[in-house]
Order: sequence, then C-alpha cells, then structure tokens
Amino acid sequence: MTDKTPDTPASILIIDDHPLLRRGVSQLLELEDDMALIGEAGEPETGIRLALERDPDMVLLDLNMPGMNGIETLKRLRDEGYAGRVVMFTVSDHEEDVVAALQGGADGYLLKDMDPDEMIRQLRQASLGRMVISESLTALLAEALRSQRSQPATPDIHSLTQREREILRELAGGLSNKMIARKLDITEGTVKVHVKHLLKKLNLRSRVEAAVWAVQEGVDR
Repeated sequence: MTDKTPDTPASILIIDDHPLLRRGVSQLLELEDDMALIGEAGEPETGIRLALERDPDMVLLDLNMPGMNGIETLKRLRDEGYAGRVVMFTVSDHEEDVVAALQGGADGYLLKDMDPDEMIRQLRQASLGRMVISESLTALLAEALRSQRSQPATPDIHSLTQREREILRELAGGLSNKMIARKLDITEGTVKVHVKHLLKKLNLRSRVEAAVWAVQEGVDR
C-alpha cells in the first residue's frame, strides 16, 4: 500500500459476485479524481489474491457471496497480511452482520441502497483513514452494544488517564491509529497500547464499541 498524497488517487479493489454492481461502482469512481478502481473480482479467492498482489488502499467487500462469505474473506485478508482499509458493502442491515464485520476488523459498513453521492462521500472519508458506517445503522449499532453488555457495570470515563481520554475522543471521531498518532504526535505503537488499556478499563471488546459508547456519552465533544 503506497503512501497516499493529495495528488495520488486512493486505489480501490472491489470484491463482489454481482457484475452489474461492480460495473456501477466502477462507473461512479471513473468520475472522481481522488479515487481509482485498480481491480475487481467476482469471487473471494481471486479478490484475496489481487489484494495481496496489488496492495490497494481500500477493499470494497461484499458480505454475501457463494463459497466464502465476506466475514471469512475479511479474516483471510487480515491473516495473510493485508493492512489496508476494508469496507463492507452489502444489502444486510442485520445487527449480527454489522457487529461481526466490525469486530472482525472491517473499517466500515455501507449499505448498497445508499445514495451514490453519499457512497462516494463515505468512500472518500474511508480513504482518508476514517471509519464509515451508513447513517441508518448507527442507532442499531448502539443498541447492539447495550444489549451485548452482560455486565451490569457501566464503563466509567473517570477511570481513564488524560491521554486515554484524548485517544478515545479521536476514536469517536472515526480516526485510525495512524491518524491519531499523527495528530497527537506519538507513535502508532503507543496509540495501540493506550487503546488496549482503555478497552480493558471500560470493559469493552473493540474500538468500534468504544467509539459508539463515546459518542453516546458525548465524549467526542
């Protein structure tokens, strides 16, 4: 994955078993100067191979595909060393699918019925390192977080250090570890350590849960 500059379009690979959908996304991206489709695959194995060969900035990944679903494909991509952005692009708005994808390491979850202009806006945000979630899924994700929390203990913001609070605030803004490190002038490794500690203190399982909780509690303001 090459370092993207303002003059370098974000490279995108799409893995989706519907040719018409791939064609539509390709035509949309052709109209944009800051994003470029560098490959497409109709089935997961080919998509994984292309992702590892071409190392795009972002993979747009379908959830429901024959043979290997999107969650399994996502896991394979991460296990085999792909470190770029992965955004799920699907028709499913089921709570369990959204949670599984985000907990599995996806950087976003977008619905295929969204407005084309909104999709481009969200992909642009994702290419800049921000987490993206279809607006209609935000409330669903927050409810999933509440219902999954079996412990009666509520996360306590006061248990965090000042630095951990700063990082939590940036997580709530959708920033990646790399972007947080750059903004706070610390190393990416230090950010990872702080994220690990704050998740443990708040009794949360993922950065996504932390971000949703922080937004609910107004920590992002």
